Amino acid sequence: MADTYNIASARAYSNIAFIKYWGNRDHLLRLPANSSLSMNLSALHTTTTVRWLADMAVDSLTINGEAPTVAALRRVQAHLDMLRRRLGTTLRAQVDSRNNFPMGAGIASSASAFAALTMAAVAALHQQLSERELSALARLGSGSAARSIPGGFVEWRFANTHEDSTAETIAPADHWHLVDVIAIVSHQHKRVGSTAGHASASSSIFQSARVETAAARLKEVKQSIAQRDFELLAQVVEADSNLMHAVMMTSRPPLFYWQPLTLAVMEAVRGWREDEGLRVCYTLDAGPNVHCICAADDAQTVADRLSDLSPDIDILRSGVGGGAVLLPPVVRGRAACTK
Repeated sequence: MADTYNIASARAYSNIAFIKYWGNRDHLLRLPANSSLSMNLSALHTTTTVRWLADMAVDSLTINGEAPTVAALRRVQAHLDMLRRRLGTTLRAQVDSRNNFPMGAGIASSASAFAALTMAAVAALHQQLSERELSALARLGSGSAARSIPGGFVEWRFANTHEDSTAETIAPADHWHLVDVIAIVSHQHKRVGSTAGHASASSSIFQSARVETAAARLKEVKQSIAQRDFELLAQVVEADSNLMHAVMMTSRPPLFYWQPLTLAVMEAVRGWREDEGLRVCYTLDAGPNVHCICAADDAQTVADRLSDLSPDIDILRSGVGGGAVLLPPVVRGRAACTK
């Protein structure tokens, strides 16, 4: 069982962006058009096991125990090719990836997936890289994966070089007890993924204005986190989300992720905050599902209100999560040997 020495498992958490990443300055390197900021989600994660093998001709991949699409396999193989160059190996990889939440529905499944893949692939070759470099490498697979390597509240800075475009923790997970109550209005995989959306972002007349004003919103969100100022957080987070979707809707071709129930949730959330004082705000990534960011004390009330709003809404709930971590790998029902 010598090949068990080249196996490792990692877990990384999804994240929800308060200041959005949308559009690239460099598509190949996934250098973002602006800095972004997110919160890791402790209850939503991807667990990935990588085994490097000498007797494989091509990389293999399973996602949630099933064969992937051709596009998903090619994307993972391309990431593994990059990692092989960085890690100095010609071995092929057997990859098993498992999510505990819906994929491709605007809940950052690619972020946690490529963060976990990167960490496991590096560890399986018994190499150690800094958090900073792991973040940069994960970014090459999925931009937002850069933010799923560090823990807590995370800022990903735009930069002109691969080495400098990395993410770091600005506040630990226990700094502010926020809860993301996610209103799942659709479990369907989105027809147009984020990668295609990033490529078309510059075709919107609103993208340049969004990018030019992003730094000011980022500063306000960092201030709101430092001071635990929910009202300021709500105002900026909702505005930033609306701006990103305005870019999507006015890109060529346009992207319309919102559904009627999406709009109903957004309107209800604003009413609960403005009329009743509930500490809740909304934000959406590239999908129809609504992330309702709440003060922990108001999270159960928000979840109940969402359930009452429509029987077609499913609820996911998560507090603030930590960074990506290595797990004991399992081989044929038992823990793998380690050197």
